[in-house]
Amino acid sequence: MDEADFMRGRVYGADHEDAGPRPDRAYAQLVGGPLDGLLLDVTDLGADGPREVALITEIGRYGAGGRALYARRAADALRFDWRGDTPGAP
Repeated sequence: MDEADFMRGRVYGADHEDAGPRPDRAYAQLVGGPLDGLLLDVTDLGADGPREVALITEIGRYGAGGRALYARRAADALRFDWRGDTPGAP
């Protein structure tokens, strides 16, 4: 199993021991980029939540502390598409 297969179905930011989705939470799928296939917990974001998110990742273009930028799809609020990477805060 390669790294991409290992990460699919896992929740972004969750503890490695408990990285699967929970039935009492709502998730959006991250599509493309370094976090492709991960699930983003959107339970507390609601339908009017942020249209874009910058998620910390070590596997993006900028390495440790960099961020992967994802934007919510207009036609599908449960999918966030990758828009690129950005360096972390100085």
